[in-house]
Amino acid sequence: MAEKNISLANRAYTIIKENIMNLTYPPGMTLTEAKLTKELGMSRSPVRSAIQMLQNEGLIVSDYYKSMMVKEITDEDITEIYQIRELFEGAAFELIFTSGRYEEYSYRIEEKVVRMCAAAGDLYNWELADAAMHREIISIFENERINRIYENNLTELVRIGQYSIKNGMAIPKTNDNLKKMIQYMRKGNYEKAFAILKADHFGTGKSTALNGPRNI
Repeated sequence: MAEKNISLANRAYTIIKENIMNLTYPPGMTLTEAKLTKELGMSRSPVRSAIQMLQNEGLIVSDYYKSMMVKEITDEDITEIYQIRELFEGAAFELIFTSGRYEEYSYRIEEKVVRMCAAAGDLYNWELADAAMHREIISIFENERINRIYENNLTELVRIGQYSIKNGMAIPKTNDNLKKMIQYMRKGNYEKAFAILKADHFGTGKSTALNGPRNI
């Protein structure tokens, strides 16, 4: 019975977390055990365990009166996430060229961009593919600590990315620009390739997430 409860708790955790990531449960939404048990068709015990795990991750927060809600996304969150991306990915992108591996990485990144193009009609899965593309860039470091930083912030990266798209960052244009970036990488043109990454993924992505509404 204990193993069954653990399995159900993990299943509840996975479903609730995905609903937070794909904005089915948007930032600021109130959650209750009763609501979640009904939606998941489970008893309170595994749902309570799942809630505890998500509270430990900071994705579900409780106020003084013990009411629960999905963690809000603040301007500070967005600024900090994009600062992390620009610091790590900017250095990683430069290393791809200075190490002479730009052609190799053009093909590795292209694999992820193909997935992004295939998911162009599905905002959530496009964001997951986009996150995979960014993780491919930082893989040049071969640094597990940096990888963990990205994994630990994946939910926020995906949630914020969806706001960027909903508030004006166009998926087709972004996909087309990434294809151009790949071509510049193949030619060894760091300046033009990085200019696209910087403009689309550090500039437009950040500004649209900051300037648009977050109660979508």
